[in-house]
Amino acid sequence: MNSSIRIKLSLMMFLEFFVWGSWFVTLGTFLGNNLGATGTQLSAAFSTQSFGAIIAPFVIGLIADRFFNAEKILGVLHLVGAGLMFFMFRADSFTDFYPFVFLYMLIYMPTLALVNSVSFNQMKDPAKEFSGIRVWGTIGWIASGLMISYFFLWDSPEALQGGMLRNTFLMSSISSVVLGIFCFTLPATPPQAATGEKRRISEILGLDALKLLKDKDFAIFFISSILICIPLAFYYQNANPFLSDVGLSNPTGKMTIGQVSEVLFLLMMPFFFKKFGLKTTLVVGMFAWVVRYVFFAFGDAGSGTYMLILGIALHGICYDFFFVSGQIYTDSKAGPRYKSAAQGLITLATYGVGMLVGYWLAGIVSDAYMSEGVQQWKYVWLIPSAIAFVVTMLFIVFFKDRDFEKVSAIRKSEQNIDLQNKLSIK
Repeated sequence: MNSSIRIKLSLMMFLEFFVWGSWFVTLGTFLGNNLGATGTQLSAAFSTQSFGAIIAPFVIGLIADRFFNAEKILGVLHLVGAGLMFFMFRADSFTDFYPFVFLYMLIYMPTLALVNSVSFNQMKDPAKEFSGIRVWGTIGWIASGLMISYFFLWDSPEALQGGMLRNTFLMSSISSVVLGIFCFTLPATPPQAATGEKRRISEILGLDALKLLKDKDFAIFFISSILICIPLAFYYQNANPFLSDVGLSNPTGKMTIGQVSEVLFLLMMPFFFKKFGLKTTLVVGMFAWVVRYVFFAFGDAGSGTYMLILGIALHGICYDFFFVSGQIYTDSKAGPRYKSAAQGLITLATYGVGMLVGYWLAGIVSDAYMSEGVQQWKYVWLIPSAIAFVVTMLFIVFFKDRDFEKVSAIRKSEQNIDLQNKLSIK
């Protein structure tokens, strides 16, 4: 990959996640402070992410893989998204706001797969090259949070009272226009159908991978992945409103500590994975959710600030050790035949079904522990902590996959033999 293409792909990733991070982190705070949204309404707004994740395979599989270049679809979706974001910026009630955020997430979630598709199409060795491109997405998310908290100060107590947090949608809209136009300059990524590679509907939706559920251990992992996303939804929906409500200064900027830790623990994970194995890595990732929510339940913006910061910083372990390890485990179980289908099915189940249930439950819990306009945050966090603890214990008891290392070793051996055969032919 030449330097010009690398720069373009890196900028694409930066803007893709800058657009998302510009408004999604502070969404709960905005809806509660500016539009007077209830917990149930918050869950409805955040659930649009899950609906987008469920519908995304249709958009990618039935349109991008068959009819149009990925970079052109990407550009159109972001330009349309910019318009929807502007209407969200102007909305004065939740009733006016909701239709636009629903439509926006239906068209934004597919772009997450499209930017990967554009990137992979330019890479000779994605295993080595992709991480260097993808990390710019995390940097973009961090940059948006720092701008909101430390440059524009939109999440300060005075700005919140003045309704300044609304400007996050305008910032996202403008950056989405920039990204939409920029996408038309990206390298061409033609549809797979143009190359004669056709895919069945069941493959597009990841349904072929359902056969993997016949494996008892994979079925336990699959169910655990869905269940652990229930407490995950509490973080996305409630973290920023919670930190703002308890008086933590620059809450959006401080939440970027989670993305920084994500990068650091991603670098540490291969060592941990090799040293302690699959099951331990997964369990540590799951148990980190238990600990982080306990920190949130008993922390405060005074002497307990360190607990809030530690809770945010645990995001790297929570996400990398379970979800990234889970992707590796899924890949090992699926093999070449069901590799793409299995990853698609896991994504649909977690970000689709799991988080949809999680957002719904988070809304119910928030409303249940709201007394005379005061949120009882201790219980809002202890409930998902208890859920994560139960899921972790069940996983420890029932997941007994002992052949992961053996399968991985066999696959590695087969790859080495295949490489030697290719070299001998040359």
